Amino acid sequence: MKILVTGGCGFIGSHIVEYHLAKGDEVTVIDNLTTGSLSNLAPHSNNPRLHIEVGDILTYKDLGKLTTNAERIYHMAAVLGVYRVIEKPLDMLESNILGTARLLQVIAENGHKPRILLASSSSVYGYCRKKLLREDNKLTLASPNHPLWGYAITKIADEAFALAYYKSAQLPVTLIRFFNTIGPRQTGRYGMVVPRFVQQACLGEPITVFGNGDQTRSFCDVRDSVVALDLLANNDASIGEIVNVGLDREITINELAEIVKKRAESASIIEHVPYKKAYGTEFIDVKQRHPDITKLIKLTHFKHQWNLESTIDYLITTFRSQQSLISHHERSVGQVFKNKV
Repeated sequence: MKILVTGGCGFIGSHIVEYHLAKGDEVTVIDNLTTGSLSNLAPHSNNPRLHIEVGDILTYKDLGKLTTNAERIYHMAAVLGVYRVIEKPLDMLESNILGTARLLQVIAENGHKPRILLASSSSVYGYCRKKLLREDNKLTLASPNHPLWGYAITKIADEAFALAYYKSAQLPVTLIRFFNTIGPRQTGRYGMVVPRFVQQACLGEPITVFGNGDQTRSFCDVRDSVVALDLLANNDASIGEIVNVGLDREITINELAEIVKKRAESASIIEHVPYKKAYGTEFIDVKQRHPDITKLIKLTHFKHQWNLESTIDYLITTFRSQQSLISHHERSVGQVFKNKV
């Protein structure tokens, strides 16, 4: 199968690429490398079935050719992460909305109809007060002055564009609302909490919980998420549907910090940091995000292979192995210079 992944050098995108290469598929990636990195695909750089195009879907002149050659498209390209959303609001609005609109328009104009999976987000639920967030819940957003309001709007707009093209041009698209996807290669640079906690715990630094830590989230391993996407893509009943993809387990951020500390056997203290100090602006965080994944399971019979603890253990082991390699390299370099003195 021929696969196109927009944002394929990013966190989720690179795992999609890896998954399909392992299945023997031919994969093309387009990424502007704003937040993605070629290093995420470095282990596959010599694979003749991997093709990487460095470019922006807003301006890339051969986007039509890429989409026409694809049998399946994963649209993962987006500006995301709290820090980047706050710092680059115009980039976020343009990339997330206009990029999606252009991609869908190009596909529709070409007449070729690849299977499309489009990344949305649990952020669209906003301040919905339901215990379990279900795809047909009413969406309740904050004031336009809320710094994360714009991100949720971009994802709602993406969903609206996709459903419009599904109805008007019969594009076979499924909308994926991701819930706090975590796993290997995710960086804490843009505000992602799990890799930040793991790094802090392993280095013995304070584990910094933003706000009071009572806010709850549900974390799903990216390797499970990618399998779920493939199962959805292979089921025509999911076409034209919005589907939650996540893990049906809700914990507070305080509990997450304790789990990471315990599993890393860390002496780190847990420190609460006000949002204004953490992000440079005040905002009211969403108190709860807990997905109802009934629809996902009904469509795919999907079963998770990773729980939160097993993912955290993997991340801790990986981080420490990387730190050990860095230390070994530094010692080796130091010895070389010492021998020259």
